[in-house]
Amino acid sequence: MRKKFVSVILCAAMAAIMTTGCVTKGNDVYPSEDIEVIVPKSAGGGTDISTRGLLTYMEKNMEGAKFNVTNNADGGGITGMAATANAEADGYTLGAVTVELDMFCFQGKSDLTYDEFDAIAMPIAAPAALIVQADAPYNSIDEFVAYCQENPEAIQVGNSGSGAIWDIATYLFEQEYGVSVTHVPYPNGTADIAAALTGGHIDATLADPSSFMTQIEAGSLKCLGVMASERTNLLPDVPTFMEEGHGLVVRAWAALVAPKGMPEEELQTLREAAKAALESEECKEYFQAQGIEPVAYIGDDAYQIMKEDYEMYRQVFETIDFSE
Repeated sequence: MRKKFVSVILCAAMAAIMTTGCVTKGNDVYPSEDIEVIVPKSAGGGTDISTRGLLTYMEKNMEGAKFNVTNNADGGGITGMAATANAEADGYTLGAVTVELDMFCFQGKSDLTYDEFDAIAMPIAAPAALIVQADAPYNSIDEFVAYCQENPEAIQVGNSGSGAIWDIATYLFEQEYGVSVTHVPYPNGTADIAAALTGGHIDATLADPSSFMTQIEAGSLKCLGVMASERTNLLPDVPTFMEEGHGLVVRAWAALVAPKGMPEEELQTLREAAKAALESEECKEYFQAQGIEPVAYIGDDAYQIMKEDYEMYRQVFETIDFSE
């Protein structure tokens, strides 16, 4: 009788363990071991800084969490993003994905798309901003457009490389306003664009304003407008293109994601920790100290941005020939 009673107790205990949603590896509460995070960009860049910053503050809001970051920028970030997508969806391998994810498939570089990931949080979504020399003869979007109309292809606009996000922002600007400018690529990034613009080698750029704040604050450059749905806190007095009646939204984002299909309870644990982190003043101050304007798109909100931009870039690459 005693053996039968013990057997019943053991069976009941095993059933309870098997039906507990928070049990993962080693039958412990998630996370029971370190979580690996793949960043598809080099160390020290905006994606790396924002991801590491987010994870640092997530650890403070997620008991037992320890994140180990690995950088893998091979293939322009494709290799790192693919490694995340192909990892086991158990919550112990996460990764960052960037706006280029929504472009690569239309450029023939990768088959990866946003729907191969579960979005956790998006801590950065930097808008394109129209930045010109401080002494330029235009002080608004409309004045700049009028100058472009009067001087076809005379305005030289710096970008981050043909078909890259800031080049796309410039093409969309041309389409929206029916103007033509000269595209000047600086594949090494916005630091080179800022130097060229400050030195008078180009006339304008449409790029992340955070990379130009030193020159703007020093009075050598000025910002005329921002391609965002809302004004940026970096430049609160600068209007958006939407305010001027033009629905241009171009943003360079990075999101923390998991491989598609990880358990919902563990995914929610990560999202709640990310939300608490990004809403904390300490985390916001960290981002601002890095020259990054923090945002806090969590879960489905982050996923929706990834989806919306995917559809936008589909249209971009169907209508613009970047080989010309």
